[in-house]
Amino acid sequence: MSEVHHDTPEQQFRAGFAVFVGRPNVGKSTLTNALVGRKVAITSNRPQTTRHTIRGIVHRADGQLILVDTPGLHRPRTLLGQRLNDVVAETLGEVDVIGMCIPADQKVGPGDRYIAQQVAAAAGRNPVVAIVTKADSVPRDRLAEQLVAVTELGREVMAEEQAQREQRRRRRAASSNVAPGNEKPRSDRSDAGWGDVIPVSAKDGFQVEELAALLVSLMPESPALYPDGELTDEPEITMMAELIREAALEGVRDELPHSLAVVVDEATEREGRPANNPMLDVHASLFVERPSQKAIVIGKGGSRLREIGTKARTQIEALLGTKVYLDLHVKVAKEWQRDPKQLSRLGF
Repeated sequence: MSEVHHDTPEQQFRAGFAVFVGRPNVGKSTLTNALVGRKVAITSNRPQTTRHTIRGIVHRADGQLILVDTPGLHRPRTLLGQRLNDVVAETLGEVDVIGMCIPADQKVGPGDRYIAQQVAAAAGRNPVVAIVTKADSVPRDRLAEQLVAVTELGREVMAEEQAQREQRRRRRAASSNVAPGNEKPRSDRSDAGWGDVIPVSAKDGFQVEELAALLVSLMPESPALYPDGELTDEPEITMMAELIREAALEGVRDELPHSLAVVVDEATEREGRPANNPMLDVHASLFVERPSQKAIVIGKGGSRLREIGTKARTQIEALLGTKVYLDLHVKVAKEWQRDPKQLSRLGF
């Protein structure tokens, strides 16, 4: 009887992977956290804060949505930037749906077009949804104008990609000596533009539920891919490092660019603590590229480093549900963003 009872829901249940892409600081991580309902991705008012591919898991009655939050795509200036772009490009080919994020409060520009072209080339037959983020930050008329501009961008870029695919097809046919008109016809609607366009606001929840429903509807029929209640597959030690890094990025002056990496050196349970009141000892290193940046992170008399520690410890305790002793050290690793050995040592 039990198998018969679950037969119909299983056929309707959908599960799969969606990736959010866009320029740095367009709200991808904030949107991921809003959909999941808990912080699983680092957020900051400084661009390029996401360094790792974070998977957040949304559990719904009709499906399961695994959100892949990636670094922002950009024209790379360092080896780190290239590696981050490689992460995004690799991810695009492994998901079921792509969400192209463009903010409502900034005009569509060359950076958006560049990323849209990368998405169009990598998407294949997977649907692409344009997500206009930060809808709360502009008046209704501005939002309407942005929706029109984003829709037009999709039509133009997808049409360009379709034309390029047609040229490649014709060249392959010519090299294979296939007579004109005898090529296998293609059914491709890439020139139709985005699969959908939807405005959202992770800040006040505007259309977050509608976005989740839309993404789930585009997933393949499948049983759940992760156990119920699991919100991320990111290792806790990586999330701890990301929370420390987020705290370190807040409130810094422009003299400190994104030359900051965090490695958790050790995380062990303190011995001798009562079973009902455990404590975790966490030792972490913050790496910068120059001594002047080290001074900025530490602050006068160590004041800023203490502030970073307090903020990060609070977040880590909320994540793990246990008391934490956090020990932070700041170290200089010269030009680590351009050094392959240093990048590997720091986990990139």
